[in-house]
Amino acid sequence: MRQFMPWIAAGAALCMTGSAPAQKAATPELAYQLTEGNNINAFLRDGPVAAHMLLRSGNDPRILFAFPGGNSGVGLWFAPLDTPAQWTLDTPPLRTELRDKSGRALHAVRAIASIDARRLTVRQAVLSNVRFLRDYQAIGKIPDAIATPPATIVGNRMLFARDRADGAPGYQLALTILNGRIEGQAIVATGNGPIRMEIVAATGDAPLTGLAEADLLNDTAAKDPAARNALRFLSYREKFLAGSWRFNTYFGRDTLMSVRLLMPALQPAAIEAGINSVLARLSPEGEVAHEEALSEFALLERREKGGTGDAATLDYAMIDDDFMLAPVAASYLLDRATPAAARAYLARPVPGEASPGSAETAGALLMRNLRFVLDAAEAYVRDPRVERLIALKPGRDNGQWRDSNEGLGGGRYAYDVNAVFVPAALDAADRLAQSGVLDGFLTATDRRRLTQAGAMARHWRSRVPGLFRVSTPAAQAIPAIRRYAKSLGVPAELAVAALGNAPLAYHAIALDAAGKPVPVIHSDEGFALLFANPAPQDIDLILASIMRPFPAGLMTDIGLLVANAAQADAGVQAIFTPAKYHGAVVWSWQQALLAAGIARQLERTDLPQSTRTRLTQAQTRLWQVIQAGRAVQSSELWSWAFKDGRYQVVAFGAGKQDVDESNAAQLWSTVYLAVQPPR
Repeated sequence: MRQFMPWIAAGAALCMTGSAPAQKAATPELAYQLTEGNNINAFLRDGPVAAHMLLRSGNDPRILFAFPGGNSGVGLWFAPLDTPAQWTLDTPPLRTELRDKSGRALHAVRAIASIDARRLTVRQAVLSNVRFLRDYQAIGKIPDAIATPPATIVGNRMLFARDRADGAPGYQLALTILNGRIEGQAIVATGNGPIRMEIVAATGDAPLTGLAEADLLNDTAAKDPAARNALRFLSYREKFLAGSWRFNTYFGRDTLMSVRLLMPALQPAAIEAGINSVLARLSPEGEVAHEEALSEFALLERREKGGTGDAATLDYAMIDDDFMLAPVAASYLLDRATPAAARAYLARPVPGEASPGSAETAGALLMRNLRFVLDAAEAYVRDPRVERLIALKPGRDNGQWRDSNEGLGGGRYAYDVNAVFVPAALDAADRLAQSGVLDGFLTATDRRRLTQAGAMARHWRSRVPGLFRVSTPAAQAIPAIRRYAKSLGVPAELAVAALGNAPLAYHAIALDAAGKPVPVIHSDEGFALLFANPAPQDIDLILASIMRPFPAGLMTDIGLLVANAAQADAGVQAIFTPAKYHGAVVWSWQQALLAAGIARQLERTDLPQSTRTRLTQAQTRLWQVIQAGRAVQSSELWSWAFKDGRYQVVAFGAGKQDVDESNAAQLWSTVYLAVQPPR
């Protein structure tokens, strides 16, 4: 029998419109659950309330809620346990009505959960922006400005509450113990049963406007409930969220790649919402914003620099997204939309995110980015030296999708940016100019410069990929493969046999500051297949390098790994392990990228039969491993263990050495709604 405890307002305690939380009786617009490793995830979207609830089991239990509105969240971390404990979600989150101590409305959800621990001692409550929760999970620290007061305890109720740093409506997390008792800052089980509690979480940040499913997907979208659920939770008229719980806000790269891969299955309104969110956040120079800081995070960031207010602050540190916008926009405007629809879209204003009230047209904003692309690419055309390539920004160790500090193995010039995206952006600029859809937004200088875009693209494409090419004789490569396999406890024979006596040829993941290739095999070759038309011999090299069994290539029975450092030194190998975020792990969207790229190449009519055969064989093998991982397909990434003679999926974040945990809902992992197996 359910037990509901009345809410009592006292001091900073919850102030309700009635004696108990009022909750909707109607079925929520979206509600679903999934379990990954030690994490129970429950998602809700219902009117103005959207929330992701996470219950972490094991030796380090916690309760966490992430709200897309304001990228806000509340989390409660408990002291480590000697014996692992298991959460059970008795009643999933439901929308409820709540007011703070000043009578201001909050957006809240309510759930009931149990845990089989004998004692839970509060270690830390964090109520603020998700970026602060993310930092606390990673490094165990939060700014003093967002410190949460100790819980207010009334009877069997424990309340954590604070206003936002500027006094605006803030955040609350309340636990009402239904089975057990509170002793100081601890919750103790009574009798033989588990601790059972009602949990209410709330944010004062403004909600987003969810995209209805009818406005999101067309009839070609796969009937995949898990992917549809994740995409719906992450899709809003203002923007698409990159992932939840850790990145439930705008990310430029994630938006662009997801829109491109999902495009065949998206409604025009959804495509335009995604592209608009990128255009609205362009820098004055035309760079694409990587991530936005919102609400309390933006507030404190501005204060540190002597500013005021909570307007979004935007990060332009990444270098890949700047060159993704043009080819993605061209794919929609030239390959999907009619010329009339393309012109109508480009003529419409795009409300400014960084400067509310501004409303440049989509066409004017797209031209701003194209000017940036032409400026950035011109230096290498004039003087084709390595140092004229697109480098990571000074002082940074990352700048593209492998955005952990070790993701490029110390490289400064990323393969995907220089060998693929720069020429793809130049090609897109050329196509857009020739189509005439940009005519109303061009100056005389623009017209002159755009006539050079095609030649600039050919210059980059003819010279740059070769700078990354590595060819290691088999006599040198095979011993390295065997040593690496032994260090990981995986077999080497299939990998060695697949290589045979041929040299191990591949494109390096990056060039270092001196222009030397970083010898790591990688999955970014998929970008070349999706955004370019490589020569047959280049397609053959790409497929051979990544489709060989790991650790000669990237293929395993549980997925395509994103990196293989077998040919690198021990120092580089140590930062590409199965416990590293961009190491020898599987990223769902990278498999979809390769699948979409292979399908695109098979549409070509200028390839010899031998290359088409290799593409078809690679497609068959790739879809075998994609289907084998369907249970985790909508996750961000996963790792593996080699047991009983085979690779086995391990949820990333479940291992003690894993640097972090994956997102249970990841935008670019939903792309299989459009990227589907060949018929």
